[in-house]
Amino acid sequence: VTAAALAHVNRLPVLFLPGDVYASRRPDPVLQQIEDFGDATISANDCFRPVSRYFDRITRPEQILDALPRALSIMTDPATCGPVTLSLCQDVQAEAFDYPEEFFAPRTWRPRRLRPDRDEFHDLVEAIKASRAPLIVAGGGVLYSGAEEALSNLLLATGLPAAETQAGKGSLPWDHPHALGSIGVTGTSAANAAAEAADLIIAVGSRLQDFTTGSRTLFSGKRLFQINVAPHDLGKHGAVPVLGDARTVLEELSEALCDWRVQDAWRRTCAQGVDEWNAAWERATAPGDSLPSDGQVIGAVWRQAEENAVVVCAAGGLPGELHKLWRTRRPGGYHVEYGFSCMGYEVAGGLGVKMAEPERDVIVMVGDGSYLMLNSELATSVMMGAKLTVVLLDNRGFGCINRLQQATGGRPFNNLLKDVRKEAESDIDFVGHARALGAEAEKVAGLAELEQALGRAAASARSYVVVIDTDPSITTEAGGWWWDVAIPEVSSRTEVQTARRAYEAKISGDGQ
Repeated sequence: VTAAALAHVNRLPVLFLPGDVYASRRPDPVLQQIEDFGDATISANDCFRPVSRYFDRITRPEQILDALPRALSIMTDPATCGPVTLSLCQDVQAEAFDYPEEFFAPRTWRPRRLRPDRDEFHDLVEAIKASRAPLIVAGGGVLYSGAEEALSNLLLATGLPAAETQAGKGSLPWDHPHALGSIGVTGTSAANAAAEAADLIIAVGSRLQDFTTGSRTLFSGKRLFQINVAPHDLGKHGAVPVLGDARTVLEELSEALCDWRVQDAWRRTCAQGVDEWNAAWERATAPGDSLPSDGQVIGAVWRQAEENAVVVCAAGGLPGELHKLWRTRRPGGYHVEYGFSCMGYEVAGGLGVKMAEPERDVIVMVGDGSYLMLNSELATSVMMGAKLTVVLLDNRGFGCINRLQQATGGRPFNNLLKDVRKEAESDIDFVGHARALGAEAEKVAGLAELEQALGRAAASARSYVVVIDTDPSITTEAGGWWWDVAIPEVSSRTEVQTARRAYEAKISGDGQ
């Protein structure tokens, strides 16, 4: 169900075929059956309903004749794609049926590339031509549409600047002349300053969630266009809709704007912002003398990563730091599942990435808490010969939530091992654990040793785990934007009262 929820929020087509109770109900209640006291038709699989784009329960074998083509049509439609659940009753799975032979014939499903409506597209072109400071926000739809080259060509031809959402990161190489980096709560100073100064925002294939929009403050008061294949996303935040495939619309924009260029002053402003951000990046990732931050580890890993590397992450503070600091060299080089901050995704997700693109180096970056939640696919990667490089950052707890706890006026409680109630000290041997699963592993004492260890990991034929202790209290100060995290209105703690006053000022606009 969690996997279906991730696929739903990320608009990813996945077919789920869970077994269900007996359609005949002859042996009810069967092993592992949930009995709803008020509705005999309910089973555990009904949990899939709110996280599926289409749900069907197969109670007769002939029902699959209609259900399966319908499922595939939804999964391959760019506007509706997402998880589909066909719940298969146990007894029906064993029943025979005289299916027509043509049902099993191979069929090719081609995703549609919708061209934009003429009037909607005209309005977008005219808005760009009339703008003083336009900004493109590249969402995951750019990658899903295969529109990376179309986006780059448009920017090179017009001088339009572009920022990237979490899902859209990697749409442009980090050193593209018109790339501003990540945007929003975990954005670069260059991208967020551009969004703040822009008079026109053009979102491409984004669901405009709160990390992208700074909880609706970053784009406030701007004219906003949304290019998207999904009508559900088109009207968000009062956007002017342009219904269409991302690649198709961007290609047509290049033609329509062939004689238009961004104003020189805006181009210089954006370029200066990138220069300032690059300097901030160097400071945030430079080695130091104390326990390293996540950002410093990211810098060390990036310096050692190959051109074709894919970084994988999912939960904690790392996705935010990676969104800011990881410099994507090639499309598809950034795989961060941040739809639900799903702890435990990293190693399993890394194995999936390696299976999908075995020719690429896969670097999994994971915190100690998330690694402890799910790590068994490390053994699977060894057995399959699907080599992963796992960089395990051990901050001895849940550093991200600990920082957030304090930022909202709370006291450190039950997030770092030093703050929890315990009967004995915990000293987890991550190296020994990884070796027990069949991987090669070592622990390093600092960033210099980390870079050397990554060289050994690259030369290894099997999955390799490198463990490094990190500081749970440090995050990258440069960049970023406000995130709406509600603070209690009533509290006896002075710290909470102070945080609440700052929160109220922010939501009223006085704290901008």
